[in-house]
Amino acid sequence: MALKKENFVLSLGGSLIAPKEGIDAGFLRRFKKLIARHVRRGRRFIVVCGGGATARAYQKAAGLAASLSRDELDIIGIQATVLNANLMRAVFGSLSHSEVVTDPRVPMPRSAPVIIGAGWRPGCSTDYDAVLLAKRFGAGTVVNFSNIAYVYDKDPRRFPGAKPLKSISWADFRRQFGSRWRPGLNSPFDPVASRAAAAMGLRVIIADGRDLANIDRILAGKPFKGTVIG
Repeated sequence: MALKKENFVLSLGGSLIAPKEGIDAGFLRRFKKLIARHVRRGRRFIVVCGGGATARAYQKAAGLAASLSRDELDIIGIQATVLNANLMRAVFGSLSHSEVVTDPRVPMPRSAPVIIGAGWRPGCSTDYDAVLLAKRFGAGTVVNFSNIAYVYDKDPRRFPGAKPLKSISWADFRRQFGSRWRPGLNSPFDPVASRAAAAMGLRVIIADGRDLANIDRILAGKPFKGTVIG
């Protein structure tokens, strides 16, 4: 499946940026090198960073220490995405816009080949920000990179015989994963973002972001491992 060559919207899971085992500087370096190679081919990237384990750890601690609302827990998670995004912006250096974008409605810089984004407001994840940015930039596909290679027909952690899906409709995806958001939700794609993407007719690719050769194939419009939703 060929993707739009000019603009790519990537939703980068926090589990890739800052996994529980510690920040993987090697991954950050290799990811930058891969994106820089595509930038030299005239392509532009919006990379929206998730909170991952960092967000969930802070949210868990906050929930144990005090009785907090969903919005308060979400705000904590959003700050974790901002931390991850600032790390990523520093890694990209002069390739990226000088500030992290936290509101997808504001005017976007036109000169920087890489724009780094983070969480926006309570009630959704950074997947939703990626969907809004795809709409603004006219991108027909959001590529969601996390630590899973496919969407499965069942939870593979509970069902060893779960089968990977190469494609799934939005109706089936939302039926399987629900439509309600909660802070720290660990889903292949945020249900709020899923609802918006389905309404827009947007395609989402779910793929393992640790497989950089596969990322390269996706960005080049070549056959890849992953699930296409929509």
